[in-house]
This record gives sequence, C-alpha cells and structure tokens, in this order.
Amino acid sequence: MKKIAVIGSSGGHLFVLGGSNPQALLEEIVMQAKAASLEVSHCSFVAATTSMDHITDQTKGALWVVGNNGLETKSEGNLDQVNTEAQKVSTDIAVAIRKGEIDGVIMVSADPKGINKDVIIAAAEMKIPVAGTGGTSMAEARSMGANVISSSGTTGSTNRTRAVGYISAFSSKWKTKYTPVIGKSTEIDTGNIFKRIHLRSIMMSSLPAFIAMALTLAVGNISFLKDSVGPLFDILVAALPVVVAVVAAKQVSGLDEVGIVAGVVAGVLSVNGGILGGIVGGVLAGIFASYLLQWSFRMHFPTTTSSLVAGALGGMGGGLLVYFLLAPVTLWGGNAIRDLIQIALDYNAVLAGAVAGLLIWPAIIGGVYHAAILPIVLLEMETQGNSFLGAVDMVGLVMVSAGITLANIIAPKDKSEASVAAPGFFVNIAFGTFVEAAYPSCSPISGFLLLPCSQPC
Repeated sequence: MKKIAVIGSSGGHLFVLGGSNPQALLEEIVMQAKAASLEVSHCSFVAATTSMDHITDQTKGALWVVGNNGLETKSEGNLDQVNTEAQKVSTDIAVAIRKGEIDGVIMVSADPKGINKDVIIAAAEMKIPVAGTGGTSMAEARSMGANVISSSGTTGSTNRTRAVGYISAFSSKWKTKYTPVIGKSTEIDTGNIFKRIHLRSIMMSSLPAFIAMALTLAVGNISFLKDSVGPLFDILVAALPVVVAVVAAKQVSGLDEVGIVAGVVAGVLSVNGGILGGIVGGVLAGIFASYLLQWSFRMHFPTTTSSLVAGALGGMGGGLLVYFLLAPVTLWGGNAIRDLIQIALDYNAVLAGAVAGLLIWPAIIGGVYHAAILPIVLLEMETQGNSFLGAVDMVGLVMVSAGITLANIIAPKDKSEASVAAPGFFVNIAFGTFVEAAYPSCSPISGFLLLPCSQPC
C-alpha cells in the first residue's frame, strides 16, 4: 500500500469552500485514499479560525496530524505558535520522504516557500508525485522542481471534488484501480449509481416544499388575505419541479454542492414536465454529473474545471433531455394519475375510499406503503394543494392512533399509561404523524392494524 502525506492549510479562498471545517476536509481525503488502497500516513495541516487573507495577531489555529488513532489535533492556540509547530512536523515529513516512507504528497493551499518548504524540497529530490490545489502554492511548488502531476485552483470546488481529484491523479500515475466513494460503502460508479435512485427518498426529502405549498394555499383561502397570499401558491407550485430535481441530483450524484447546482439547472429546464419531469431531470443530472466528474479527471482537467463541467453540463444534459423530449411524457403521467383518482371520486366517493383502503392494506403488509402512496399524494398536491389519498392516510392511520392514545388519556389503566399517551396524542393531532405513539397501548386487534405501518405517516 502506497503512502501519501497531506500538507497545507485552511487557506484564504479555500476557507469558504470547506477549509473552515478541517476535519471534514481531511476525512474526505482519507476516505477517498482508502478507496484507492492508499494510506494517508502523515499530515501537517494548519486550520485557522478565519481566512488566511484576514489573519491578525489574535487569530487562533490548530495543527492537524496523523496520530495513533487517525486524524487528530496536535496543538491549538495562537496561529504563529501553531505555524511553528507545523514547520517542525513538515521537517519530520521531509525526513520520511527521503527515507522512502512516503510515495506522494497532497498540497492543500500549502506554503511551499515557508512552513512546507522542507517537504517540497524533499519531494523534488526524491521525484515523488505531488498533487494539490491552490493556484499560487502549486505554481511555487512546480518552480521548486516538484513533480506536480495535478494542480488546480479552488474556485468552484468542494471538499469531495478536490479529494477525488487528488486521488484520481495518483491512481492514474500509479495505474491503480480507484472508484470514488460518497460514504462508507456507497460508490460512485456505473455499477452502483443507479442503486441510489430512490423515488421515496426523493419525495420524502422534498416534502417540506409541499407542506409550504399546502400552508400557503390554506392561508390564501382566508378572505382578506386572498389577494396578497393567493398568488404565492402558483409560485410555489412552479418551484416544486426544481426542488425535487435538486434533491434527486444531490442524492444520485453524491457530489454535494456540485450535485445541487446540477439539480437546479436541470429543474429549471424541467418545469414543463411537472414533478415527474423534475425528478427525471434531477436523476439524469445526477448521473451525468457523476460520470462527467470522473471523465474530467481522467482527461486530467483541473479540479475547478472538473467541478464546473460536472455541475454545468450535467445539469444541462438532464434538463435539456426533459425539456425537448420527456416533458410531454412526464406531464401526461402525472396528469393521468390525478385524473384517474378524480374519475373514481366523481363516480362514487365512498367506492373510491373503499378501493383506496383495499389497495393501501396490501401495500402496508408488503412494506411498500410509503414508497407507493407518498409519490401519488405529492402528485395530487402538485396542482390542488390537497390529496384524497393523503386524507385516507390521515383518517385510516393517524386518527386511529389519536383515538387510541386519547382513550388511554381519558380512561387509563394506570397513571403512567396516560403520561405516555399524552405526548403521542398531541403529535398526532398537531402534526398528523407519529402513528407509533399508539403501539404501547394497542390491543391485539388494533396493534395488528397499525403495526405494519412502521414509519411516520
């Protein structure tokens, strides 16, 4: 296993692009390195409490190193004192390089002619590869003879895209296999990216936007507020495809801010396709952004350029496909579902409720209730601000739970039962969720009816 050292600081411009959270920045590098079977064996990273462009005599800092238990802070205090300690650690890293104990160096807004001078000189002597970000520092390292295999500025980058860029450069240099990761086990690759497409997760994460829309509709129906608040409903409805596209692109791509930007671009271009169009556009944007980022690194693009390519072209690719080709299909699909429910209600509302109950029951038993029903509920809300299936959910589950908890408040078997039931009843009534509140008080029959719904409704 090849070993790499990380040197640098929280930087000036970098500070607002992830440098203010040194632990997250460094852990991202460590995580991506492990994915490529590399070890971050040494570290000398100075994290300041403010941007390096605005430091004063009062600025504090902390030195991050690799200890026995992984990343840790070695010293904290006045920035000048921390810098002095960092220079000593950098000297130790230089010794390790000359001993052949380090195979590569990552520079993160480093100081090649100051604190990190010894490391760069040693790296140049041993001709080991150096990758990093920070325009000025990388140019200085190259001028000192360092074997720079990848360099870039920080503009438009994130902790993740920078880390992927560093490790991609080493992987390409050493001809090793590397698949970027977005978590402990989830990979960004052609085999796993499609496994991150979860309609239920996208809808659940987007739910606050639908609630905002429903609240606006309710307030807008108050007579003296209708003229001022009413138009806001249409604005929020138009924004829903953008919201779901952003959530979908972020989840599918795993690229944080880059994925969010791609989702916004795709969502704006997908509004004519409704909610389904936004979801499709966001999913496509996430897929494209992930592939484009990896392709850009294989083409040896700078990290900044790779992030811009992934976010901009990924979002445009997904959005334009919906705009020119898929919008009529997704819009028709959403309308067809709503029309079908409306036809059933117009024919016989009681029969429609019975059919809904018969369909919901096996969905609960099969464990797909939320995955199947929630998207339809939100599709109904897209144009009306309310939902028939949502009402069935409320009456059939939430109000049943409220009834059970209320019974145990009014006629408890013991005092503790009432104290347990009261908070659950309040949440049921006030927020329309937390069906599980009834579980401790369920009789065998009512427990059987409610138990399959294992998540808040």
